Amino acid sequence: MKITDAKVIVTCPGRNFVTVKIVTEDGLYGIGDATLNGREKAVVSFLEDYVLPMLIGRDARRIEDIWQYLYRGVYWRRGPVGMTALAGVDVALWDIKAKAANMPLYQLLGGRSRDRIMTYTHANGSDLESTLKAVEKAQAKGYKAIRIQCGVPGIDKVYGVSKGGKRYEPADGDLPTEESWSTHKYLNFVPSVFEAVRREFGPDVHLLHDVHHRLTPIEAARLGKALEPYHLFWLEDCTPAENQEAFRLIRQHTTTPLAVGEVFNSLHDCRTLIQEQLIDYIRSTIVHAGGITHLRRLADFASIYSVQTGFHGATDLSPVCMGAALHFDYWVPNFGIQEHMAHSDEMESVFTRAYRFDDGHFVPGETPGHGVDIDEAEAAKYPYKRACLPVNRLEDGTLWNW
Repeated sequence: MKITDAKVIVTCPGRNFVTVKIVTEDGLYGIGDATLNGREKAVVSFLEDYVLPMLIGRDARRIEDIWQYLYRGVYWRRGPVGMTALAGVDVALWDIKAKAANMPLYQLLGGRSRDRIMTYTHANGSDLESTLKAVEKAQAKGYKAIRIQCGVPGIDKVYGVSKGGKRYEPADGDLPTEESWSTHKYLNFVPSVFEAVRREFGPDVHLLHDVHHRLTPIEAARLGKALEPYHLFWLEDCTPAENQEAFRLIRQHTTTPLAVGEVFNSLHDCRTLIQEQLIDYIRSTIVHAGGITHLRRLADFASIYSVQTGFHGATDLSPVCMGAALHFDYWVPNFGIQEHMAHSDEMESVFTRAYRFDDGHFVPGETPGHGVDIDEAEAAKYPYKRACLPVNRLEDGTLWNW
């Protein structure tokens, strides 16, 4: 089953997506997501100039060998660009292999470990009143787990919160926009939000919150402790994780479950966090962590230490990645939860999908492969448009973590 063609499809139906398509001599093809939000063209160049030419003539069935060839065989390993490109190829190859076997991808991975996949959505509001209304709407759609993000008095723009009722899309400018931040105002306000949500909606709904790497370790410990009465499902990205040992300090001070990892690219980025059980959920994604082949190893390693998966699932991941992730979720024994931000109708016009949502849960479908395909003619209607993520400054002008 030799690879005869491989190409990159770039489309922007409201946001940029990068898709790898690999074709074999048998006429089978597979697609994989290779989107790196705000750095899409860097991955496209890496794929077109280096990776895809290496695939022609290789046996598409030899997924492990191709993965090792593109990872171990390259001197410059890891990093977001390289691992995203590798993931796009890897998922496309798994798609082909499952199609050749005439079975859904989860069966090829070893069969399902559960009947349905619990997912969480976002409830965002510019103030407390609108946030509570957003929680109510999410519950009406059947979600059992909801991430809460609320505007903070005195801060003009807060991560996760859109303005004017529009869909939230952080990559909002041709060049990076600048936002301002006050840790003091944020820490003083956030506990009151969760107090109000629990008072309004009771103890049964799972509540999550994303700090987006904005606190120092001791500040994160303070927030985790302050939120303990509200029994969060998790506190996400509470401090930058380049220094994995920083989470030791947070763990010493709070029992609030911790999640991190959507910006990680390999097992090495979280080995200490997992081995020392400093986190409860690992959020690395198939598209940014080397594909299914590498994420299987990461998940198996995490399972030894009772760390569960909690994949990132925002709209900077295409429906291709969501489809592959749901098959992975169906199989992986140490599954925790799956994030879901719904793609727009415009985005979904480019992709067909077999997965479906029902009462707060997903199922990946029974279509051979990962069940997602791309309409290339439709994709061509939406040319690439550069869109950068913002940068963040403290109120005194100091550049901070966005």
